[in-house]
Amino acid sequence: MDFTFTEEQQAAVEAAKTIFAGVAPDAVPSPALTPGAVSDDLDRSLWSRLAAADLLGLALPPEHGGSGLDPVAFCLVLRESARVLARVPLLETGAVAMTIDRYADRQTAADLLPRVSRGELVLTAASHGRTGHDPADRAVTARLDGTTWILDGLQSAVPWAHGADLVAVPAHTAEDRTVLALVPRAHEGVTLADQYSTSGELLAEIRLDSVRLDSTRVIDAEGAWDRLRELLTTGTCALALGLGEAVLTMTSQYTGKREQFGHPVATFQAVAVQAADRYIDLRAMEATLWQAAWRVSTGADGALPAAGDIAVAKIWASEGVRRVVQTAQHLHGGFGADTDYPLHRYHAWAKQLELSLGPAAAHEETLGDLLATHPLD
Repeated sequence: MDFTFTEEQQAAVEAAKTIFAGVAPDAVPSPALTPGAVSDDLDRSLWSRLAAADLLGLALPPEHGGSGLDPVAFCLVLRESARVLARVPLLETGAVAMTIDRYADRQTAADLLPRVSRGELVLTAASHGRTGHDPADRAVTARLDGTTWILDGLQSAVPWAHGADLVAVPAHTAEDRTVLALVPRAHEGVTLADQYSTSGELLAEIRLDSVRLDSTRVIDAEGAWDRLRELLTTGTCALALGLGEAVLTMTSQYTGKREQFGHPVATFQAVAVQAADRYIDLRAMEATLWQAAWRVSTGADGALPAAGDIAVAKIWASEGVRRVVQTAQHLHGGFGADTDYPLHRYHAWAKQLELSLGPAAAHEETLGDLLATHPLD
């Protein structure tokens, strides 16, 4: 088997590294030092630089200003963004844009996607339902009145909603179908209430009260919401991997310099064994991520549906990133809690990623259901 990335995918990584090299993790607003939200908007300067480097349309076709690459390339860039705690909705905008490209009507795609590629349109997704424990597609109802869709319901913990132009909201119909509505943030009947993430970012509870949308802004193609959730979950795993790798690097550098009894603590067996265990976690996170991303990119058949590989990747991402940051805090000692050092920021972001789109236990249940319905020979 060949796990080598293509030249185009590797070029995307190099472009991302160049852009993200200008982001200093220790300058990212700290949730421990900032009352309320760390900021009321995304990093607009970084967003503009990503657009100028053609990274916002990475997985969109050339006719929409994109590079025509796949979700694997998208995950590679997300991995780089998490290494520096980039405060941009790269995951949400990219996942929603790819879903629009595949499932929306051609006119809607032509209207929205070139603006996404140019950085003029910020997208996000409501994927947590009312509480974070119930299905997101059951939290909002949608009914068709002529050519107008009417939406009612509530979605919580929507990332970047206050700075986004459109929010992709899954909703269920009376016929028990799921549609995907592209709801403008500033629209009659839409109300946003402030919420806060573990990382200190400003989230929103979005309430929809008889929101009326033209049919061109509602994707009713079968599978659109499933595809969006696949992309969001796989992308979250990529973020967890990038963050975990950055934290392990920090830990290696610190323990290599910190001395006790005249020797670097990295040379102590107990320290080396713990670091080695976390390295194994990261390699498992990496292998399962690329398996899931490959299934999402190619639609290749497997013993289980792609949802099985995605569940495995999320299980490893959730558990692995938690273990990596906890071990890092332990091996840094009191220095790891110093708010002048960036490790506490990574820890807060890691906890947010661990629980985002469901913790490991939720995906273990999904995997169990898939195994029960698709017995392996």
